[in-house]
Amino acid sequence: MNVAKIAMFAGTLLLFTAAAAQDLIYTSFFSSSAVGGYDPVAYFTDGKPVKGDSRFKLRYKGANWYFASAGHRRMFQMNPGKYIPQYGGYCAWAVAHNDTAKGDPLQWTIHDGKLYLNYDQQTQADWSADRDHWIEAADRYWPQVIQ
Repeated sequence: MNVAKIAMFAGTLLLFTAAAAQDLIYTSFFSSSAVGGYDPVAYFTDGKPVKGDSRFKLRYKGANWYFASAGHRRMFQMNPGKYIPQYGGYCAWAVAHNDTAKGDPLQWTIHDGKLYLNYDQQTQADWSADRDHWIEAADRYWPQVIQ
């Protein structure tokens, strides 16, 4: 195989990889943990992020979800849509801009009964300044932004 063919193959492979769809639920590159291993139910019941426990793990929508207790896992199983972060846990600000970025489980908001994550503290402050506007924008782009 000559150099031109190798370069063409590598370029095609790079384009294919870049164009691949992202997962519906955000997990980091080296992990399959949703919400960074934090218990999604705890945001609602405890009003704060609580690390999940591997004893209370559940596989759902291609990701591992961790819970602080069997009771929280059961609550999630009964109504996962209530507890899954909006936009699959991707940064709500990024989705509002037709992009994706990691959602940090420590940068969170519950608004109108829904959990939202943001990339970092500054991004969350920017998003919070006009939350309803950004949610409306993100809803227009989701889920096409990950396809």
